[in-house]
Amino acid sequence: MRLEILPVLGIGDVTEGDDLATMIGNAAPWLRDGDVLVVTSKIVSKAEGRLVDVPADGPERIAARDEVLAAETARVVATRGATRIVQTHHGFVLAAAGIDASNVAKTRLVLLPVDPDASARALRAALRQRYDLDVAVIVSDTMGRPWRNGLTDVALGVAGMAALRDHRGEVDPYGNELSLTQMAVVDELAGAAELVKGKCDQVPVAVVRGYLNATRTDADPDAGASTLIRDAALDLFSLGTAEAKAAGLRQAATLPDRHEAAPVDPAAVRRAIAVVADSVAPGTTFTLVTDDQVRAELVAAVPGWPAGAATLVLGSPPTPVEPADLIRFGADLQRLRTALAAEQVSSVLLPPPAGSTASAALAL
Repeated sequence: MRLEILPVLGIGDVTEGDDLATMIGNAAPWLRDGDVLVVTSKIVSKAEGRLVDVPADGPERIAARDEVLAAETARVVATRGATRIVQTHHGFVLAAAGIDASNVAKTRLVLLPVDPDASARALRAALRQRYDLDVAVIVSDTMGRPWRNGLTDVALGVAGMAALRDHRGEVDPYGNELSLTQMAVVDELAGAAELVKGKCDQVPVAVVRGYLNATRTDADPDAGASTLIRDAALDLFSLGTAEAKAAGLRQAATLPDRHEAAPVDPAAVRRAIAVVADSVAPGTTFTLVTDDQVRAELVAAVPGWPAGAATLVLGSPPTPVEPADLIRFGADLQRLRTALAAEQVSSVLLPPPAGSTASAALAL
């Protein structure tokens, strides 16, 4: 495969209502079938009128920007000082919802296109209609990346080619079947195109030549870039660290009494007990009952023992017990239940076994 990356010069300033297909066609009469046109989302937004008026400076500008950001935000992912990483209504996770104040008048902000895939499809259709060109279109924007410094361009929308190149089921040269490999080729092409566009050169469009002709596949060319958005249920990093801690504390504050019919790992219970050992009141003890016969006898003496629960932890406050000790003991029980929940172990707080020295029992 041999690729060429070509800048499209002479686009000029784009304003609301401009015909991007005509502007690009006039600036790049050398376009060919099979080219991949990479268009910066900012000129798409400008042409589509995705701009808002704000004060030029001062606290009024900050307040107006915050209001716009809130409207563009579906979910806050992380906040550090003035920086906010959010998920947009499109599903993209990026800083400040992609709102941009560069290459635009100081009294305006540029928002992301409402539907970048639709914008890509419309531009592709217009180029086909007016110039009889069969090109793919990528609408790109700049994003940061977790764990890595620096920015790179990625695809927000695409038409005329598949966003992913799926290698699953293929066999590598060593005979290993690939089971997870899906390449985000439109992101790679967007990043490659940025090398000739730059941020200050006013080159908002580039062409990648040679890719489609070498890699035509049966994948759906009209599925769009929305296929790149990871399903929330599969997202292992859906919150920033501070936000995840806050969410965990909120869940701990409302931890329900619940037993789930699943085997409990004794090592997990011991880890939870060890976590709270230095935080509970002096003299408070939590004991995992490990002897099968002893556990069976104690379980039989616990009122309301839930069916299916097999693991017992006994808790005892310091002796002699004062009223304040009982209050602290209740807090210490909640600490242990929170530590158990962090180990994916559910628990139910019950009265102690009749005749035991314990003050509470946890069914796990």
